[in-house]
Amino acid sequence: MEDKAKRLKAASRRIGPSAHEEGDRLPPGQSLTDRFPILHIGEVPRYELDTWTLRVFGEVEEEQTFTYADLLQLPRVQSVSDIHCVTRWSKFDTVWEGVRFRDLLAAVSPKKDAGYVMIHADPDYETNLPLTELMGDDVLLAYHYDGKPLTPKHGWPIRLVVPQLYFWKSAKWIRGIEFMKEDRQGFWENHGFHNEADPFKEERFSEEEYEMPEDEWKYCDYD
Repeated sequence: MEDKAKRLKAASRRIGPSAHEEGDRLPPGQSLTDRFPILHIGEVPRYELDTWTLRVFGEVEEEQTFTYADLLQLPRVQSVSDIHCVTRWSKFDTVWEGVRFRDLLAAVSPKKDAGYVMIHADPDYETNLPLTELMGDDVLLAYHYDGKPLTPKHGWPIRLVVPQLYFWKSAKWIRGIEFMKEDRQGFWENHGFHNEADPFKEERFSEEEYEMPEDEWKYCDYD
């Protein structure tokens, strides 16, 4: 992961298409695709559902551990959203099913001063978000994509989906949700990626000299 972070930060700037090509839905610098590129570093984790757990801890009234079966008991919703990857691809009208993040809050009772969340995921990955970014209707702990269970490469059994931010914030293979009083940067945020990650503001990197090659995503595997 360290090597890829250094390579992306050193990449030369190349400008992608204008958002005007696809109306207001396509952020600047993005290319629209029907593919679903597969991006991750390291091996795809393997799990047994009877032993898989999701730990919720930090600034909560009581630490809890959820099984996959526990999550299936929470209200299930379907959401259709556009997603945007920092590697400059966007995919419209993606269909997800799972548990709204805010519905999980009713079960875990975060403390009043818990304003931030760190998502912990395999293998050795974490990304940070303000709690306010996780309260939307289409922010899900997703277990289905396009009417089918997630494939292992797309984050089975559970991934986060935060469509309003660049997709590195939508961590695959999540195993822990840590509520925090103060913000703390995750993996990519500590390697020069922007802390807020708004695609429509092109918040890719935290420093201007870093950029993302427009064709980075074309070398990835995809569905």
